[in-house]
Amino acid sequence: MADRFPMTPACLTKLRADLKHLKEVERPQNINDIEVALSHGDLRENAEYHAAKEKQAELDARKRYLEYRIGRAQVIDPTTIKSTKVSFGATVTLEDMDTEETVVYALVGEDESDVRKGKISIMTPVARALLGKEAGDDVIVKLPKGDRELEVLKVEYKAIP
Repeated sequence: MADRFPMTPACLTKLRADLKHLKEVERPQNINDIEVALSHGDLRENAEYHAAKEKQAELDARKRYLEYRIGRAQVIDPTTIKSTKVSFGATVTLEDMDTEETVVYALVGEDESDVRKGKISIMTPVARALLGKEAGDDVIVKLPKGDRELEVLKVEYKAIP
């Protein structure tokens, strides 16, 4: 287990909002659902009660997860980084040497990755291969479906939406 979890300020804000919503909206609703189900009587055959208790366990697990991640957050603001090398928070423009396709990835924490939005986790094979590279460098990424050769076209540090 990692001691610290790198994330952008936007991710920390989102995790805090998720935790607040869970505590102030979802958990009270779940408590109400349990009370309503209890009022229906026999718990052995009370599907509503069992579903509500299952939901309670899920909410508690999510709460613990969020508190753990927030408590060990290493917040890194990409706009404050002045570097030409790829590291956490970099927005990297790449060219696939086989297809000549250009792609742009922002290297973010695990909690904020979304490939469809061009955000990849710092833990992915592509991100790992890019670390420390600069514009003009070639990178070979080892993937299950074979090696992929990329060229780093541009490295920027800017706000990641």
